[in-house]
Amino acid sequence: MWIFCVEGFFSVASGPKPDGSIDPETVMVRARLKPHLQNLLARFPALSGAKILAWPNRDYRFRLIVPKAVWVGVLSELAGEQQWSNFKNEVGKRRGKAGADYVSALHEVWHVMSRLQKP
Repeated sequence: MWIFCVEGFFSVASGPKPDGSIDPETVMVRARLKPHLQNLLARFPALSGAKILAWPNRDYRFRLIVPKAVWVGVLSELAGEQQWSNFKNEVGKRRGKAGADYVSALHEVWHVMSRLQKP
């Protein structure tokens, strides 16, 4: 699952068990940028026990491994706070200059996905 929110961009996958198999009770919240995970940790006290892991040479270098139930609560809060008519503008307003690259990437994603919609 991909999540684009004000805090950043995340790819969420099942967490691993020690033997490498899928742990259905945990998720890995993966990010390309460490500050995106830092934004999540700062915003959601339920994530306070999670540590940002750095896995070099992975497509998503930075990760949190959290209980799935905690992540479901975070997603619920994110959905519940939605009060804007234009997501990209809201990210720009909240993240300012520090989020300029993210906002630019959001515009590119919007453009790519808009090509799926036929006139």
